[in-house]
Formats: sequence, C-alpha cells, structure tokens
Amino acid sequence: MDEPLITVDADAPTPPFEQVRTQLAARINDRSLAVGTRLPTVRGLAADLGLAANTVARAYRELEEAGLVETRGRAGTFVSAAGERSRAAVQRAAGDYAARAHALGISPTEALAIVQAALRA
Repeated sequence: MDEPLITVDADAPTPPFEQVRTQLAARINDRSLAVGTRLPTVRGLAADLGLAANTVARAYRELEEAGLVETRGRAGTFVSAAGERSRAAVQRAAGDYAARAHALGISPTEALAIVQAALRA
C-alpha cells in the first residue's frame, strides 16, 4: 500500500491548512516531490484528508505565493521549478549572513541561535 502524501492530526494545535502547507513544503524541499509532480486536486486531497476544500485551497494558495507550486488552470497544481530558485536564493542569503556574522565577530553557535530564533518567530 502506498504511503499517504500527507496526514492531518485533528488534535494538533496547528491548524489543518498549516499542517497541509508545511508537510507539502517539506516534501517539496526535501525533493521527495520532484519538480513537475502533479499534486492532487484541492477537492481530492480535501476528501482524502477529511477536510473542507477551502482548507486545502488555502494551503495550495500559500504554497503558490511562496513559489513552491504553480497552478496551470484546469491542468492542475504542480511542483514548481521556482522552488529550486527559492532554495538557491536562500542559500545565497545564508552565505551573506554567515559572512556578515563572521565580520561582526559573532560565533557560529550564536549565529545559528539567532537564525533559529528568527525562524521560530
């Protein structure tokens, strides 16, 4: 039997749309969903997860705004190549940040702590 694309925990404090968004983003970023992969329809994924279609639509919309997916009209929603460009942009920003932190005398441990705090915010 195939592993489900994602799962939603109704008892989790994280809203269902955010669970959908973060799990799909993680699968795209770790490349287990390759560029060009067609995602399930909003209604199909909503039915599979027992969610309202608007919940899945919001997650897809936010993924599209982030450049991770693209909607091609009636053809569906696909993992976007822009996600790779986004990864490259973040890697450049990380390099710039590392150079700046080093120039300011910030230790790698402290620089990582700063980034982790910013990601949690």
